[in-house]
Formats: sequence, structure tokens, C-alpha cells
Amino acid sequence: MELIATLSRSLYLDVSGEMIWLGPAESTLHGRAVLTADVPALSAGPITHRLHFDLIRAVEWQPAEAVVTRADADRLLEGCRAILTVVPALGTPDGFGALLVGAPPGFPLDRAAARAQLVVQACARGDAAGAATAAEGLLGLGPGLTPAGDDFVGAVFFARRLLAQAEAAPAEPWREAAAFIRARAGDRTHRISAALLGDLLDGAGYAPLHDLASALATAKPPHVALDAARRLVRIGHSSGWDMLTGFIGACLGDFPSGASP
Repeated sequence: MELIATLSRSLYLDVSGEMIWLGPAESTLHGRAVLTADVPALSAGPITHRLHFDLIRAVEWQPAEAVVTRADADRLLEGCRAILTVVPALGTPDGFGALLVGAPPGFPLDRAAARAQLVVQACARGDAAGAATAAEGLLGLGPGLTPAGDDFVGAVFFARRLLAQAEAAPAEPWREAAAFIRARAGDRTHRISAALLGDLLDGAGYAPLHDLASALATAKPPHVALDAARRLVRIGHSSGWDMLTGFIGACLGDFPSGASP
């Protein structure tokens, strides 16, 4: 076991080649997260002593059910259009989230708005290779534990995977495009973000993203999807906004007018 990184309230660890993180019990659920009431204090480098956790009351998290039918896909697209109309209710968009209200993102993402637009336009054409080529230039872009470009691209491919599962898009080209992004991420972004991006490519993300997709695809009452979107945009500095933008952009194939320079 090795400590990869220490944040103010969480630890990122390598356990037999797999990255996990230890965080406080109220943290957002994710397949790699181990949430505990007592996060130990550790120093950088290999961990030579045992860590003990009481698993008697441990609960394994499972994501909300994925989109599985064409009708679900149609409802998902309609739900994304509805979410666009209530973006102001989610707060002030950050990161790539500005694209959802037709505004350019702030520095250093402002020069990448046109490339993000190319990614979602390729999605609209069903051009998986074109989306991957445009998305490559966004990998590693932005500050933070998970750069905005990684979160945006990961959510794009998360959405396209759902649509492919619903037979609303051919699956194989998008699998090949995801494999291309996975291979390039190792060179363009850091270890933690590459792992989380890889999860999104595999259709696995934070609980609010799964909850949002499920709520939209199954036409749950609007407040259910809105609650999931609110929880999503609270993740990280702008990570949640970046994921919401990539998800909606990949589904709808465009952003409101005026978003790109």
C-alpha cells in the first residue's frame, strides 16, 4: 500500500495497483471511495503498518440503474433540455459550466471553449473518432486534483456509453474512442485524474451523475433530477460543473448560442 496524495480531509492510496481514497463519511459516493468517520493521518510514501477498519456496518454502494432502452434514451435527451432551462437554479456556473448558459468559461478554459464545442458537435454527428480527436486536446487542461478538461471529457464518454447501451448510438466506435482517450490520458494528465477519467470511460462515476442520468432517463419528477444536478455541481472546485456540461453536451450535441468564441 502506498500513499499517493493527501488532501485536507482525504487520502489517496495505491492498494495492490488500484487507486482508492479514504474520506469522511459525508463525502460524495464513488466506486473508489472508502468513507469513514476516522480518516488516519499518514505521511507520504509506502505505508509499512496495517490500517484497520470496522466493517460490521459497512455498506457497498451501487450506482443507479443505467439507461437500457431506446425509450430511456429519448427521455434522457428531453430531460437534458429541461435541465438547461433551470441551470440558474443550480448556482453560478463554474469551469466549463459557463457553456451551459451561452457564456465563455473563464481563464484558462476560455481558449478551449471552441474545442469543447467540437467535441459535442462530433457527438451530434455520431463521429466517435472525431470526438476523441478533439477531446484529446482537453486532457489535463485546468488546475486541481481533476483538471476541468478531464472531467468534461469523462462525462462526454459516460453519456455516449449510456446512449450506446440504449442502442441510440453504435457501441463499437465509442468503445474504440474511449480506448484512445484512456491511452492518451496517461501522458497528458496525472495519475489520480487518469484513474477517475478511466472510470467515467467505463460508465462509472460519482453517485450524483448516475442519479441524474437515471432520473432523466426514467422521467422522474423534475425535483429529483434537479436535486441530483445540485449535488453534482457541488463536487470539487468546478469538477461537478465540468461533468454536468460534458454530460449534457454529449447528449444534446450542442451548447446554447454564444458559448464559443
